[in-house]
Amino acid sequence: MSDYRRIADRIADDIATGRLRPGQRLPPQRAFARRRGIAPSTAGRVYGELVRRGLVVGEVGRGTFVRAAPDGPAGQALTEPGPAAAPVNLELNYPVAPGQPELLAPVLAPLLRPDVLAEALLPAAATGTGAAREAAAALLTTPGWRPAPERLLFTGNARQAIAAVLASLVRPGGRVGVEQLTYPLVKEIAARLGITLVPLAGDASGLIPEAVAAAHRSAPLSALYVQPTLHNPTSLTTTRPRLLQLAQLVHDLNLPVVEDRIWSFLREPGDPLAVHAPALTHVVDGLSKRVAPGLTAGFLVVPPHRVAAVGDAVRSGGWSAGRFALEAAVRWTGEGTVARLVAAKRADAVRRQRILAEELAGFTVRSDPGAYFAWWELPAPWRADTFTAAAAAHGIAVTPGPAFAVAPGHTPDAVRLGLASATEPDLRRALRTLAHVAARRAGDRTGP
Repeated sequence: MSDYRRIADRIADDIATGRLRPGQRLPPQRAFARRRGIAPSTAGRVYGELVRRGLVVGEVGRGTFVRAAPDGPAGQALTEPGPAAAPVNLELNYPVAPGQPELLAPVLAPLLRPDVLAEALLPAAATGTGAAREAAAALLTTPGWRPAPERLLFTGNARQAIAAVLASLVRPGGRVGVEQLTYPLVKEIAARLGITLVPLAGDASGLIPEAVAAAHRSAPLSALYVQPTLHNPTSLTTTRPRLLQLAQLVHDLNLPVVEDRIWSFLREPGDPLAVHAPALTHVVDGLSKRVAPGLTAGFLVVPPHRVAAVGDAVRSGGWSAGRFALEAAVRWTGEGTVARLVAAKRADAVRRQRILAEELAGFTVRSDPGAYFAWWELPAPWRADTFTAAAAAHGIAVTPGPAFAVAPGHTPDAVRLGLASATEPDLRRALRTLAHVAARRAGDRTGP
């Protein structure tokens, strides 16, 4: 086991036994390094591991705090605990449509016939099967784009698809441009691959092309990772004029793009960046949100000349999709099950957004009317770390803004609220509680 993980284990033990209390502030990383006799970089990895395990929240320059356990007394110094209630997790964000198991089960039944099951349990290549390629191409089609089936590759999920593309494009030490706030697991993938992420500024229209160009001039970027549709965590969708500008820029720079469209199914189909920059754009999508996280497949649409290289990365990384999942995806897609689930989840997301608007009225919340998440810019004097701990004291888990930030110290005091996983009554109760906590502390002049 790595030394930093052993140290993280000891800190975890201190948290579990109560020697470190929820809401307690850990020492700055440099001070921690001096006390432990370790390098500052090792201290950074320890703190990163604790964040990954969900034991602490915070960021460099502002402090790192022990997270409050949902059923513990933590957070009493931050805000008084509310009445006892079942924990509500607004970090997880896997939508389940009403009646979803009943929709999925009949389609899976034929796969359990011994002759069909024997075929479905065989290994799957990165290229999947002909039927899987045709089904995925149909599923990803938009009014102006239908991916060629021969450009389709498959992974176990969308995260593995991102890892495979980046591994095939970027050597260790390379630089990848990303939005200033980005999908947290991209940060983990980059760290494991030895890739440096470069935060790029955006505005209400999307990623700013001039920011991409300036970063590329300072030191060449190896690739660009973007979420143009329902960006996580802000729910922003890039406007068409801005998308065209970005397409022209990456063409001029000959800059490969990883386009993450995992949440795009919640909107009426809009054309991806790949329509405008097909020779450079690698489209990532999957079934985890459309269908379910437990039996899923990741989709990759890659430029024709990149199929072999990305396929090699999928194989060498051990990221291939399971054959059973591919067979299920083919049947769910062909029989209309995925389309019915998408329609149900779109309606569900709209209902949940209405609950959000009702319960957090008067606060600064950025979201899309059809999204399954929202970005809440907290009222002063709240900080993301202390609000997250206070929320946990009430049995509510939220994701602090620093989890999405690429550059430490440049995160607004905000939290992301995942709306998909809780029941609607639990969601309403949790949001109402959070609104009460935020308003009460915001009126406290002493600050959190």
